[in-house]
Amino acid sequence: MPNQIENQTSKLIEKYDLMGQDLNGYLDGLLLSNYLTYWDYIHLDTLLTLQSPKTDFPDEEIFIMYHQITELYFKLCLHELDQIASNGININSSGQVLGTHEKLDRDFFLARITRVNRYFESLIKSFDIMINGMEKEQFSRFRMALLPASGFQSAQYRMIEIACTDLKNLVALDHRSGLDDSDSIEKMFELIYWKNGATEAETGKKTLTLKQFESKYTSSLMGLAEKYKSSNVWKQYESLSDSDQSNDDLIKAMRQLDVNVNINWPLSHYKSAVRYLASKDGDAPATGGTNWQKYLPPRFQKRIFYPALWNSDELSNWGKGWVEEVLSDSIKVKGE
Repeated sequence: MPNQIENQTSKLIEKYDLMGQDLNGYLDGLLLSNYLTYWDYIHLDTLLTLQSPKTDFPDEEIFIMYHQITELYFKLCLHELDQIASNGININSSGQVLGTHEKLDRDFFLARITRVNRYFESLIKSFDIMINGMEKEQFSRFRMALLPASGFQSAQYRMIEIACTDLKNLVALDHRSGLDDSDSIEKMFELIYWKNGATEAETGKKTLTLKQFESKYTSSLMGLAEKYKSSNVWKQYESLSDSDQSNDDLIKAMRQLDVNVNINWPLSHYKSAVRYLASKDGDAPATGGTNWQKYLPPRFQKRIFYPALWNSDELSNWGKGWVEEVLSDSIKVKGE
């Protein structure tokens, strides 16, 4: 044990010397520090006070907490995608490379894509909390107190999209064919698909939901698009060797990411919209004024991160089977 302590102390001295710091001062601080507790480490008391319902309907707390959980999962996704963009190199403030990877390789890439898939699949599987976990009557009442806020305004979801693919693949479908990689980020961002999802159906004007979102996030999202222009998931995939790119496990993981983000996740929301907003008397609008009937189904948007990994039939029938299943549920709801 003494030799082990001496060895560890030598490493600490070396670490703090590199930063021009005196180890003795840090040891004094360690002697005075309290033991760490679970509740302090995860800020549990603060976390449990972050729900602020706007009404007295009990199920509104379910609605709030599930969205908060979703955003935490999105943050995990971005944490993994940023590591891919950084070429697998994780360097601390002392210049030390952390982990076993000092560059992007297939194993590192695959592990991070698999993690992102795992996060999304956890959310998708748990979305029954939103679809069947609230009373329809309560939801239809408290949702009116949330105007014009909307899940449409999740900037982290937009960040995930930008980090995963070339920006041209996020352009609205009717403008996509006229673009190429030489077009500016500003031009492509102006034609981004989600703007069509938050315009008034009758007038074509931007909803307040979209105006709020653009005011808060346009600058940062365009900056992120510039950052990921040459380091998004697809660009990093193309930087791998030919043998790595043709690896079956990696291709499968990339295709699953495409399906999870661009088919399964929006369809989970579509099922929820059908459950709470569809009726035989006419569909209710979403709180943000989004045209959810056309905005959410994947076959209308055809957002596809990695077109080169799909064959022509798969591309032309993108999400069709999933959508038909949900649409049949919609017909049943309207017939109630």
